[in-house]
Amino acid sequence: MLIDDEPAQSRLITAIAAREGWRTVVAGDAETAIAMLGTREGMQLSAILLDQWVPGDDACTLIAELKERRPALPILMLTTSASPLLAVEAMRAGASDYLVKPVSPDRLMEALRAVTTREAPRDELAPLTEKMSATLDFDAMIGTAPTFRTALAQAAKAARGHGHALIQGESGTGKEMLMRAMHAASPRAKENLRIINVASVPPNSIESVLFGHEPNAFPGAFDRQIGALQHCDGGTLVLDEVDRLNMAVQTRLRDALETGIVRPVGASHGFRVDVRILSAANSNLSQIVEGGLFDEILAELLGATRIKLPPLRERTGDIPALTRHFLQRIGEQPGLTHLSVSDGALGLLGAFDWPGNVRQLQSVLFRAAVYCEGDTLTADSFPQLSELLGELEACDSSHLHEGVGVMLYTEDGNLRPLEDIEADVIRLAIGHYRGRMTEVARRLGIGRSTLYRKLSDLGIDNAA
Repeated sequence: MLIDDEPAQSRLITAIAAREGWRTVVAGDAETAIAMLGTREGMQLSAILLDQWVPGDDACTLIAELKERRPALPILMLTTSASPLLAVEAMRAGASDYLVKPVSPDRLMEALRAVTTREAPRDELAPLTEKMSATLDFDAMIGTAPTFRTALAQAAKAARGHGHALIQGESGTGKEMLMRAMHAASPRAKENLRIINVASVPPNSIESVLFGHEPNAFPGAFDRQIGALQHCDGGTLVLDEVDRLNMAVQTRLRDALETGIVRPVGASHGFRVDVRILSAANSNLSQIVEGGLFDEILAELLGATRIKLPPLRERTGDIPALTRHFLQRIGEQPGLTHLSVSDGALGLLGAFDWPGNVRQLQSVLFRAAVYCEGDTLTADSFPQLSELLGELEACDSSHLHEGVGVMLYTEDGNLRPLEDIEADVIRLAIGHYRGRMTEVARRLGIGRSTLYRKLSDLGIDNAA
C-alpha cells in the first residue's frame, strides 16, 4: 500500500514497483489507509510505503497506529527531510526504513526486498539510507590495515594533482567519501563539485545530465540545460558507478576527455572545459573492458590513477576503531545519546563478514543505537548477528580481543616478544590518531624521526 496524495508520484512508484511484480494500492490519506487495512485487499498487503507529507507532523503517530493494527507489516517512510531526529522517531514508532526523496528506483526496490524477504535475518542487515552527512577530509577515513592505508596514501598523492582517478571497491567501502576527501584536498577544492550516481539516472537521461541540451533537442526539452561537465569547468565531477554508463555515452565522454570539448545534445557548437573526473566502480573495470562492455580508451583515461579500497572483511582489525568513531558521530545526532560498546559486542561485530561493508556497519550501529535503552551496546543489541553467528561463546575468541587493546600474552600463556608488543602499540596509535604522525609521536613520547625509524625497523607500513 502506498499512502500518498500526489498522483504523479503515485503513478511513478506504482510503475517502478510493477517492474518487479508488485501490485500497488494507493490511499490518499491516513483515514483511507487505516480503513483499507480491514478490507480483503488490505489483508493481502506485504508492505506499506508512507509519504510523510500526507500526515505531516503526525507521521510517527500514523506509523504507530498502523503497527498496532498490523504488527508484522513492514512500513517504510518516504520524506524530503534528511533529519536524523525524524529517522530516529520514525524507527522508534515502528518504521523499518527511512527513504529520503528523491529516491532512486534501485534504492526503493532494495528497501522493499529487504523488509519483505522471508529469509531474514540476513536481510535485516541491509544498509539503511545514510542518516548522517559525509565528512570531507582524510582524517575521517578510519583504519590501520596496510591495504587501506596504502589506498589512502595513493588518494592523498593523487588529490594534489589534476589528473583523473578511478576508485574501485565493493559497494559500501567508502568510495564516494574518499572522492569527496580527494576533492577537498585538491587544488580545485574551491571550485564546483558535482556528484552523479550513474545507476540512479534513467539511461535515456544520462547523456543530457552530463552534456546538457539545447531547447527542442528532444521531446520535452523545452529549456536549455547546462550539463555537469560544463557546470564543473575548473572543478571536479564525481561519477559513481561509472561502469553503468551505456556504450553510446561512453563514446561521447571519451571524445570529450580527449578533445576537452563538450557539445550539448542538439547543439552545433561545443564548449572547451577543464574538468577533473573522479569515478568509482563496484566491479573491476579491466574485466568489464575485456568483456566488451566498457570502452578501453575511456577506461584508460578515467583510470590514470587507480585506487582499490579493500572490503571490511579484509580489515576486521579496524572494526573496533570504526565502531567507536561511528558511535561518536551517532551520539551527536538529535534524539540520540553517546554510547559505549562492550568487548562482547565488538567480538560479535568482528565475527560477521559484512557484505555491505563500512556503510552496513554504520547502518547496523545506527539501528542498534536507536533501540538501545542503556548507555552501552552489548551483544544483545545485535540479535540478527547473534542469530547468524550463534551464541557469543561459539565465536572465534580472537575476535573478542582484536583491536580492543594490545595482547600481552601468547595462547600458551607466555609473554609476547617486546618487539611485537611495541609494533602493536604503534599500530594502535596510528589508527587512534588517524595517521597524524606528529600527534602519534607526541602521544607516544618520542620524536618524529624516532617514530619513523621504528616504523622501518618493525616493518610497519604507515602509508601516511
